[in-house]
Amino acid sequence: MAIAMFYRAVAGPTTQDRLLAVNVLGTNTVVILALLAAGLDQAWFLDVALIYALLNFLMSIAISKFTVDRGGVL
Repeated sequence: MAIAMFYRAVAGPTTQDRLLAVNVLGTNTVVILALLAAGLDQAWFLDVALIYALLNFLMSIAISKFTVDRGGVL
């Protein structure tokens, strides 16, 4: 599934497709980091996952605002 999302992020026909694909990839990365934190009993993985989730959210908001400012509807 990640390969399909990566393809959609690179070759997506619209900005919205790319945004959604990158958001899904970011969410999958956060989940993997959280599972690593639980499995390996390393708390710093969870810290990295939280920071990555915040950056993923801010990226989504920034690109959405850019798209709406250009006249597109998200």
